[in-house]
Amino acid sequence: MSESTPRVLIIVQNLSVPLDRRVWLECQALVSQEYAVTVICPRGPGDSPHELLDGVHIYRYRPAPEAKGLPGFALEFAYSWLRTAGLSLLVRRRHGFDVIQACNPPDTYWLLALLWRAAGVRFVFDHHDLSPELFLSRFGEPAGPGARLQLGVLRWLERMTFRVADRSVATNESYRGIAVGRGGMDPERVTVVRSCPDTTTMRPEYPRADLLAAPSSDLLAYLGIMGPQDGVDNVLLVMDELVHRRGRTDVRAVLMGFGDCLEDLRAQCTRLGLDEHVTFTGRVGPAEVAQYLSAAKVGLGPDLNTPLNNLSTMNKTMEYMAYGLPSVSFDLVETRASLGGAGILVPSGDIGAFADAVCRLLDDDDLRVDLGLAARRRVVESLDWQVQAVAYVAVFDELLGRPPSEDRRGRWPHRRPAEPAPAPTQVSLEDESELRRFLRERTPSKA
Repeated sequence: MSESTPRVLIIVQNLSVPLDRRVWLECQALVSQEYAVTVICPRGPGDSPHELLDGVHIYRYRPAPEAKGLPGFALEFAYSWLRTAGLSLLVRRRHGFDVIQACNPPDTYWLLALLWRAAGVRFVFDHHDLSPELFLSRFGEPAGPGARLQLGVLRWLERMTFRVADRSVATNESYRGIAVGRGGMDPERVTVVRSCPDTTTMRPEYPRADLLAAPSSDLLAYLGIMGPQDGVDNVLLVMDELVHRRGRTDVRAVLMGFGDCLEDLRAQCTRLGLDEHVTFTGRVGPAEVAQYLSAAKVGLGPDLNTPLNNLSTMNKTMEYMAYGLPSVSFDLVETRASLGGAGILVPSGDIGAFADAVCRLLDDDDLRVDLGLAARRRVVESLDWQVQAVAYVAVFDELLGRPPSEDRRGRWPHRRPAEPAPAPTQVSLEDESELRRFLRERTPSKA
């Protein structure tokens, strides 16, 4: 490695890497442009403490015990901060770094960045979540002095993060507005980098036979975290409406993901008598996600209109779109911006309207195919990671005074590589008649 190679340390606390898809795409974008990248994150099941993966050094620490209540969260934040700080010393000695990128939540790593500033290290804040809005979404407006203090601390931590950051990367225009308005950042120092899929790898493929064991049934899919703010219980309420009240016993749902509410959701599913109609996969990798989203006919966005959700981009929405999967979601500002009309939005919390929209898509093959094609087209043309990666890498180039060199211009992400020939399991995107047939039936090719 050349002494002039720019070095970036990326800090993540709420997910391991490469499980955090956004962070992993960021790592790949930087490596492709000749940056040396190191990641510090918690260890997931089966993860090693250190590995070199696709040119990225990943250092992982044992995660804190599951947080419960304010003392638990305070302990988790303190433990994770100290483990990260200790590993940053190790990374500095072994690899070095010129820039720290911290991904929230929580908004605590500005202090570590401030300490490293004395050594000439710059700080980029990758703004994943709105911590004050997350508090309000979970607990509502604070009524007592304790709750007001907690919210005040979250707002102070957010302000300090923006104050210390040399650059901020926002996931959408709503977040950018908060960085500029509430955070007081210069608009020139805030860049929107949406969490978009790489549509060259996220694309429809023919499902395995075991996923089509009941070919007469209609599969619905949910993909994402299962926390209190994610509204996954609404999927079960919709399934209860479809199966027990409307007699749609041919409908199945697969819920992919994990989180604090997973066990409660399993128990609710049993209470509602839906165990035969709902599958919980737990944590799944890209291959399983691709198979389920290719087998499903409708994607589900059950996030309610809360202060956090309304302004947040739902990654699952764009991942559904990448697989040509039309979706039904509650009406949120940023979900509307992502869909651009390539899906159905219903009033927040209206389970009946949500079920109506699901039935409409299942019963109207032409509408389902047209929306699926529109969704795939929109995500390829407007929301593909290739475009976002150019903006993301430019943040570091500008921060370090590094103009893109001629020998780097042709590399990903600055120019999309030639479209690879589809693997035998992938649906040809060039054969529109076969693509339309697949989106209608979601079955293997009949050729």
